[in-house]
Amino acid sequence: MTRILLGGAALLALAACTTPIPDSGAGFNDYDSYQAERAQRDAVLESSPAVTSSELPPAGRSDDPAVAAATSVLDAPAGTPLPTTTGTPAPQSVTDSSGLSEENSFDAVSSERTIEDDKTLIQQNRAQYEVVAPTDLPARPDSDAPNIVAYALQTNNPVGTPLYSRSAFASEEKGQRNCAKYETSDRAQEAFLSGGGPEKDRNGLDPDGDGFACSWDPAPFRAVRGY
Repeated sequence: MTRILLGGAALLALAACTTPIPDSGAGFNDYDSYQAERAQRDAVLESSPAVTSSELPPAGRSDDPAVAAATSVLDAPAGTPLPTTTGTPAPQSVTDSSGLSEENSFDAVSSERTIEDDKTLIQQNRAQYEVVAPTDLPARPDSDAPNIVAYALQTNNPVGTPLYSRSAFASEEKGQRNCAKYETSDRAQEAFLSGGGPEKDRNGLDPDGDGFACSWDPAPFRAVRGY
């Protein structure tokens, strides 16, 4: 008996020490009260379809706007559209690509023309091709100087390979001094050919006798014709 009394006293002490759970303040009454208030609202709606929301009794609503908005959606009759929110509008998909080329889109091109149409277009373009055959270089009307391009195409020996005899007094140093009188190697080559070259070198511009004056190189002109 003593043990029972001691156990009861301990339970009473624990109950006295337990901290009561405060009201959460969620804004809703107990479930039974909520059901009763909702039934009352439904009855008002059925008896008076033109009733406004201000005439309806509150159904345990909270002062929190977010909770009130969520509850109003739950209580709305079936089929009622959801309320819209203001703010940034939803992004719209772009359906018009005006001004942009769709040539790389097979679906877009195939809706405009067929493979046979493309084949016909290619044949029409090929029929309009104009092949220009190479011709001889015309003589320059403003000068009677030798045509160094024609001369380059007539030769095939490498630069530095002696083909023609030169004076015993010809030297590289003298050739450089004589070449300094001309603005470019092309001008020097023209003067060399005008003075009897390539067989003769009156101006001392081709001391090694290869037929090319002042380091003039025929290779670029030969490359055009595949030499």
